[in-house]
Amino acid sequence: MRLHCSNVCRTWTHQSLPACSWRADLCIMTRLLGYVDLSEPHFVAAVLAIVFNPLFWNVVARWEHKTRKLSKAFGSPHLACYTLGGAILLLNVLRSHCFTQAMLSQPRMQSLDNPAVYHVGLALLGVGGVFVLSSFLALGFTGTFLGDYFGILKEARVTMFPFSVLDNPMYWGSTAIYLGWAIVHASPTGLLLTALVALIYMVAIVYEEPFTAEIYQQKASQAYKRS
Repeated sequence: MRLHCSNVCRTWTHQSLPACSWRADLCIMTRLLGYVDLSEPHFVAAVLAIVFNPLFWNVVARWEHKTRKLSKAFGSPHLACYTLGGAILLLNVLRSHCFTQAMLSQPRMQSLDNPAVYHVGLALLGVGGVFVLSSFLALGFTGTFLGDYFGILKEARVTMFPFSVLDNPMYWGSTAIYLGWAIVHASPTGLLLTALVALIYMVAIVYEEPFTAEIYQQKASQAYKRS
């Protein structure tokens, strides 16, 4: 299959390079799938955890914004936000555990199993960790864990590092960590699951950003009416 894909790409003209690139991506994905048993229980659990987590926090946060029932149940929006944040952290620990178990239960890729690639994985872990930690320090706990849905709004948009160099650095830092973890383990299963993590985060961003912008627009409108 690898030889076939290579031969196909060599036959394309310069005008067909985008099509060749698409076919090359398809070949890479096909090769990865050759290492992965999609029905293996640990893999299925990892997929479910990856998909469920953003779905959970978006559904709960929007429900809270609409009804304020969590804030009423816990007596304050801050306590409710801390509770949801704790639940999200526990779910993320579970997701990472499922991700690791899925990798360990399936074959390694020999071409990734060498010191140079291993150090690339370590570098990605470091970069991802910096983005995640610096995002948390810039936003604080409530800013990180959907405090704006609880009415806990910041005075202004955060523009300090890492937001000065990257939009949604928490999501992309997390993705880099998973990618580095997969590379360190020379795991095609991990690479495939990382692609799913990135895809789910992109979908989450599409839904979250307009809603968050609307929340702050409502805040600005209310402040204007009071002035």
